[in-house]
Amino acid sequence: MAEFGERNGREAEEHDGTQSRDVLEPVCGTGDPTVIVPRGLRCSNPERRKKLVLHVDLNNTILVSDSVIAQGTVAALEHFLSTVTWGRMSKGKWEWLSDSPSLHPPCDGAVSYHSHFGRTAGFSSNVGRRFRGILEEHLNLLRWPEGTKGDKELSVKGEGGHLYHWILPSFFQLLTDLVQEAQEFAIVFRSFGNDLPRVLSAVSRALTEGAHPLFPDLPQLKLSVNMTTGKIRCSRKGMVLSRAEEHLSSRDGERGLYQYFSSAKGLGGFQDHFDWWSSNGSSIRGGKPLWVDPFDQHVQHIFIDDNIRQDDEHTIIQPKVFLEPGGADTRTACTSELYDITLVQTDLLKAISQQNYFTQRVHICLENYERNLQQGAG
Repeated sequence: MAEFGERNGREAEEHDGTQSRDVLEPVCGTGDPTVIVPRGLRCSNPERRKKLVLHVDLNNTILVSDSVIAQGTVAALEHFLSTVTWGRMSKGKWEWLSDSPSLHPPCDGAVSYHSHFGRTAGFSSNVGRRFRGILEEHLNLLRWPEGTKGDKELSVKGEGGHLYHWILPSFFQLLTDLVQEAQEFAIVFRSFGNDLPRVLSAVSRALTEGAHPLFPDLPQLKLSVNMTTGKIRCSRKGMVLSRAEEHLSSRDGERGLYQYFSSAKGLGGFQDHFDWWSSNGSSIRGGKPLWVDPFDQHVQHIFIDDNIRQDDEHTIIQPKVFLEPGGADTRTACTSELYDITLVQTDLLKAISQQNYFTQRVHICLENYERNLQQGAG
């Protein structure tokens, strides 16, 4: 964890004067996922708080669905379970090594069911039936409030005809908590799918009309929503961001892209480049770009996504860390270096069952970020 500060200086010496778009960065190995930080931490000095820019994935992060592959609520939750349940092949048969879902393998040699067998329809009804109770428990928690009329944007009819929350209540709780804490922040939705227009519309209605039955006071937060969706497209030549009349390219310097996101206000969203990620083996090399400046005393960026992995060959974010204050050069950092500092791997089950889940994860990142910088400086 302390590598964030220490390695930034070390790699600045190794790659001095070399811009990241001209250098193929090595992919790093898996690190220790354990982070021991007290839950629910607040910033000890509110006057020194940085502005937060939270980059938030949609599918299986704040939505229990996946428009990229047309998965509904039940199928999406089934799929997520298959990615967080662990076993191994033994004498030609699958052997479970844990009865409890977890983001990380319970022991050496364990692999997730999905990583070994791929997508499995009806996972909890056959090979994963030991997890059926967990599926049903969380589906019940996702149910739209009984006796409340469904909302065309905020609720969704799942398999079996039940009404479910389309956007997790824990996301709206995050917005409420950050405003109550007087934390300056912006939300940038980042998705490969096509749900952005609907998400922006639904969130806007909740924030302006008080349309959410669990959060009728959201209009008091006074948060704005930019309804125009943007795009981020990547190629060997660099990265291009566009939204309406706005157009930026990494070929003009990555600092400009960082400053663009750092100046974000309210809530908005960008569609990232799925084909580029896929063509790069679904690895860090083609991941959604996130620019991080450890020297910035005013802004901290955090990316929340269920597909973040500490195996850089199978992760979804490409962290681009600046090498010096105000500089233009970046390096691609290992996921393990920034895990729970600027990168949050969504635990969808906890995001469903714990209404303050996202708030807690943000607090942990804030604390780890400051601690890591202090260790690096020391």
